[in-house]
Amino acid sequence: MEKNREEQLNEILVLFYFAYRTFTKEPDRILEQHGIQRVHHRILFFIARKPGLSVNELLATLEVSKQALHAPMRQLIEMGYIKSEPAEYDRRVRELRLTEKGEKLEKQLSNVQRKKMDAIFKEAGVKNEEVWKEIMKKIIENE
Repeated sequence: MEKNREEQLNEILVLFYFAYRTFTKEPDRILEQHGIQRVHHRILFFIARKPGLSVNELLATLEVSKQALHAPMRQLIEMGYIKSEPAEYDRRVRELRLTEKGEKLEKQLSNVQRKKMDAIFKEAGVKNEEVWKEIMKKIIENE
């Protein structure tokens, strides 16, 4: 790779790192107050997007092992943020839903990030928002 291009890409990587750090800073403070971590936020976020999500669907979405998910899931259940119930269509399948307490926390966490993104995109404009989404999709596709 050409040295100049490498430096340009390093600048992008630095920006990406600091942007992510800034994006997660306030939610991390909120999580810390509740004695939980980012993995818990991800769990709450995806259950909020799809109530009734099965444990297997959550595992696939987060791309983690059952072992990696077990402890944070147990904590969230014990703390009263989520409930895990057998599915009506198959009692072996566990469906996940946020409790009222879980909905409140998830909204608090995600609203911080939604407001930040909304302000940025209002300033940057719709065209730049679409470009940003395309870049994020390309990053995901190139996994």
